Amino acid sequence: MKWTAVLAALLALVGPGAAQERPLRVICFGAHPDDCELKAAGVAALWAAKGHKVKFVSVTNGDAGHWRQSGPGLAARRKAEVEACAKVLGIDTHVLDIPDGELEPTLANRKTITRLIREWNADIVMSPRPNDYHPDHRYTGVLVQDSAFMVGVPKFLPDVPALKANPVFLFYSDGFKVPTPFRPDVVVGIDAVAEKKAACIEKLESQFFEGGALGSAALIPADEAGRAKRREQVRQAYLGRARQVADAYREKLTEFYGADGAKAVVHAEAFEVCEYGRRPTPDELRRLFPFFPAR
Repeated sequence: MKWTAVLAALLALVGPGAAQERPLRVICFGAHPDDCELKAAGVAALWAAKGHKVKFVSVTNGDAGHWRQSGPGLAARRKAEVEACAKVLGIDTHVLDIPDGELEPTLANRKTITRLIREWNADIVMSPRPNDYHPDHRYTGVLVQDSAFMVGVPKFLPDVPALKANPVFLFYSDGFKVPTPFRPDVVVGIDAVAEKKAACIEKLESQFFEGGALGSAALIPADEAGRAKRREQVRQAYLGRARQVADAYREKLTEFYGADGAKAVVHAEAFEVCEYGRRPTPDELRRLFPFFPAR
């Protein structure tokens, strides 16, 4: 029997998916149980819909992030919220038990982040940039950045196998200008999953409907009609952030979707390559974000 016939027989036995590449593995870090969801819920849903594996990690437990609640009760509530959000998106989620507002860039925390990246066998790692208004956000960025080299060092954390290839590390978009402004390397239209992102935001009720750490009882109407109006306002406000990203980076969208396609994008998420990880080529970025039309 010729080798082509043998190959055809094998493919008939194992099915058409056997020759496909393995799913991408993406891990996203946020300081609190809502940060990954705000910045990357859209791309997470897109990856998950294509069979890729995505994990959101909240580096603190969020136990100080509410105007009325705090402590273990709030931490449990916020963990349940992101778990409900993960079900909407079709991804995994994990919350570390570090108190909200108390994250520090320690060796122990660097080891924890490095361990999580290695255990997930990540191709892509996402985090906030290390310049931000909130110390937990800043130090999450620092810790992930500090892990970008260490994930491949076998003698560091030797009980977990080092990665053979350095992942691509990416930052979420933000509006901070000092010391350097955010510069997008990839912008993804998320219109196809915008409703999933909105549904995810609705699950994070303690942070958005109730206002989180800086909210108050005044935000919550007493009647059901008022509460429904408030929910819609929150929904539109946070989808509005994705609309602002699309408008701000329309020129970059053109590189990926063409002029006509870019004009049609309403909601988007944007990411900047961290120079401490692997430097992907434009073609590799398209492979890692397999959502763009063929060129």
